Amino acid sequence: MADRKAAATAVTGSTGHLGGQVARLLADLEPRLVVRDPSRAPSIAGSIVVQAAYDDRAASVAALTGIDVLFMVSASESPNRRAEHRTFIAAAEAAGVGHLVYTSFAGASPDALFTLGRDHHDAEQAILESGMAHTILRDNFYLDVLPLFADQNGVIRGPAGDGRVAAVARADVAAVAAEVLRSPADHAGVSYELSGPEALTMTEVATRAGSVLGRDLRFEDETTEQAYASRPAAYDAEQWQLDAWVSTYTAIRDGECARLTDDVRTVTGRRPRTLERALLAP
Repeated sequence: MADRKAAATAVTGSTGHLGGQVARLLADLEPRLVVRDPSRAPSIAGSIVVQAAYDDRAASVAALTGIDVLFMVSASESPNRRAEHRTFIAAAEAAGVGHLVYTSFAGASPDALFTLGRDHHDAEQAILESGMAHTILRDNFYLDVLPLFADQNGVIRGPAGDGRVAAVARADVAAVAAEVLRSPADHAGVSYELSGPEALTMTEVATRAGSVLGRDLRFEDETTEQAYASRPAAYDAEQWQLDAWVSTYTAIRDGECARLTDDVRTVTGRRPRTLERALLAP
């Protein structure tokens, strides 16, 4: 087991939910917090905050110089996401980062049904090409985010049919990441596929989440054509966004997100959270 104080660790995305949880779990390591907006960074005793955007190579190299282990949360969804990922990964390599831990997606591939999974595949390839030691966390959809798909009337609507999703709690992803970052050599070259304890239909998600949240939630199935027709009426969205939204559901419908694994327990020693626990005690 590596000496916890031996490696200088950096965490990206700490202004967000997942990166923030990871940063707090590693508070004793005093991680360097790499953020776009320092005013939103969490306050962690001993940690320093540095500003860098993924698409700013010079700032990223400066922010990562002296870092041994890096936790890289995937960039925000955008048409430039692949270029941003590649710029930041190249900056990490140039800065001398020894081990990169990246949040990918379950089933990431060049032809993934979930279109954003293709972006994650490209990032994985860039990491492999860099030669840095690495660990890939292929997260399923986030269990505690699925209820947020509901509209103001409590309806989750999309072409998911009776397909199942093995969604994982963000808290479990954070716990896995923290364990990996504490002893990266033990996880070098490994890809973990992180799922929850069960694969649920969207009808089950709506019913069970509604019971916990005290809301009348329900799932309404659509055809793919109906989904594409309904989104532009509600959102001023570009085609890539429409494809991502609709493919969230079609990937579930067609079984791409149904695979259960034991990787959360393998890394943390604990069973992954159920939907109810994820919502009640995230």
